[in-house]
Amino acid sequence: MENREYITISDINRIIKFTIDSNELLRDVYIKGEVSNLKYHGRGHLYFSLKDEFSKINAVMFNYKSSGLDFEPKDGDAVLVHGKISVYEASGSYQIYVDSMHQDGIGNLYQLFEELKKKLSKEGLFDEVYKKKINRLPEKIGVITASTGAAIRDIISTINKRYPLVEIYVFPTLVQGSDAAANIVKMIELANTFPLDTIILGRGGGSIEDLWAFNEEMVARAIFNSEIPIISGVGHEIDFTISDFVSDLRAPTPTGAAILATRDKEEIINYLETCKSRINNALDNKLQNAYELLKKYKSNYILNNPMRLYDMQEQKLDILYDKLNSSINIRIDNYNKQIETYKIKLNLLNPVNIIDKGYSIVYKDNKIIKDISLLNEKDDINILVKNGKINATVKGVDKK
Repeated sequence: MENREYITISDINRIIKFTIDSNELLRDVYIKGEVSNLKYHGRGHLYFSLKDEFSKINAVMFNYKSSGLDFEPKDGDAVLVHGKISVYEASGSYQIYVDSMHQDGIGNLYQLFEELKKKLSKEGLFDEVYKKKINRLPEKIGVITASTGAAIRDIISTINKRYPLVEIYVFPTLVQGSDAAANIVKMIELANTFPLDTIILGRGGGSIEDLWAFNEEMVARAIFNSEIPIISGVGHEIDFTISDFVSDLRAPTPTGAAILATRDKEEIINYLETCKSRINNALDNKLQNAYELLKKYKSNYILNNPMRLYDMQEQKLDILYDKLNSSINIRIDNYNKQIETYKIKLNLLNPVNIIDKGYSIVYKDNKIIKDISLLNEKDDINILVKNGKINATVKGVDKK
């Protein structure tokens, strides 16, 4: 026997599973068929087969999906399902993993719903980035719904009970039938001409046909284009419409929409009481701190004996005064000593002082004669001696 590389059954099943899971078509399939061999698992899962005239395929619907069914499946039911095809590796069998299932007959509407949902989702109409914030303390709320019926009564009574300060503007519209979608669009556009904080779009529960107006593309785009935030409250909690996905906030019921649009007055009162209590506590703390500070100031020795502070400053002033006088006297003494030194030096340099030693000074024209060449015979001169001045005439000049 030739050497061959053998692989395991698990490897084969894993390869097949990967091949099927990688097929984009098989990840998003809609199948029409008849339920057979239906088994309800104790944990809520559904195991069954889907068959047509010539073939069948195994199917499983886990409890987190089957809990949303709007009917109780049984063998022989004609159904429309959506899911993905994959392989259960342990047994090597392929099956459809169902995430939604509806009875055939109205199945076309469900398919249209899924197709429009997918289309608008791809366009970004459901993206959170476009969701407008709901003002929970509104002054004016618009309500778009039928003019009669439980929905309008529940919305108005809930708002008045929770938040009676708000003004309610009702925009009556058809909520069912062939003209309903266009009428709803018209009311959304009209409501946007009013100074509203929020719009509630709602109606009571019903079948998918009853709620279909809220699955129309024109309604979805009108909601998306609204400049005023819209809360969708259509049907019961298990009902979902395109309006729910595109609106700024989805409520499970019309009453739920009224609750999401307002704050409860009791909640506001409690909040204000809490604020009041916090303010009072803050004021009490400030007053207590001020009282403690005042008490501290009242016990302060200096503040109670302000003249002591004055006396201290007077004493400091005396010290500064004495220092200043001392500094001035020292500086004056220093100046006097300098002056005496300069006087001595000047006296030493004073030419008059040499006369006291027996010398004389000769002047001609009031100028000291320092050089014999400055004199000529017959010049008039003055001779300064110790105790007077001699006027004379030069008889002759003996130049060396």
